[in-house]
Amino acid sequence: MCDARLFGPQIAAFSAERAVQCAPMRARSTFEIAEEILIHAPPRFALLGLSMGGIVAMEIAAQAPECLAGLALLDTNPRAEIDTVKAARAPQIEGARAGKLASVMRDEMKPRYLADGPGKQSILDLCMEMALKLGPDVFESQSIALRDRPDRQETLRGLECPSLVLMGREDSLCPLDRHELMASLLRGSTLEIIDGAGHLPVLEQPDATNAALARWLEKCDG
Repeated sequence: MCDARLFGPQIAAFSAERAVQCAPMRARSTFEIAEEILIHAPPRFALLGLSMGGIVAMEIAAQAPECLAGLALLDTNPRAEIDTVKAARAPQIEGARAGKLASVMRDEMKPRYLADGPGKQSILDLCMEMALKLGPDVFESQSIALRDRPDRQETLRGLECPSLVLMGREDSLCPLDRHELMASLLRGSTLEIIDGAGHLPVLEQPDATNAALARWLEKCDG
């Protein structure tokens, strides 16, 4: 439930030298979202996805591995959704439809996002602003896409491109074991753990995150 403002620090850091595209995710399946992104993408590109964006990035890798100059997976999960999380989605969608999207985001999702720090509240405020701007229809579509996503471990095992797996050390939504798993599946990947960050290191610790991304992009260019 984020727009391009999620990557504000990265757009500022890299867009002077690179074309940076941020893709919306509004369809009801990761397959459809990936299909739509590929229609508008250049023939070859370095691909970064965070959280649900990482899940979509793995779907893009499954559909068009030949297009990837590199893959960066941030604070995400290669596995299919577990039953307990699936079961929680229906009441969340119902709440969003009933005009309670702010409550769903505030009470059930946002508390798990960020590490404690002086910038935490302003990032939470931005997350809420982005979510409310996208609205309940997008929340429902994204929830369904996440609920029904396939396991993508075999996709990662077959990839051959420079890859980065990065997470905030305090991410409780997508913990360390998920990232160690992805790093073990991706041949020759680099695992980076960002201190002082939770689920959104791109906003919580942009300098450290951007430094890791710059090292990865160098490999993509090579």
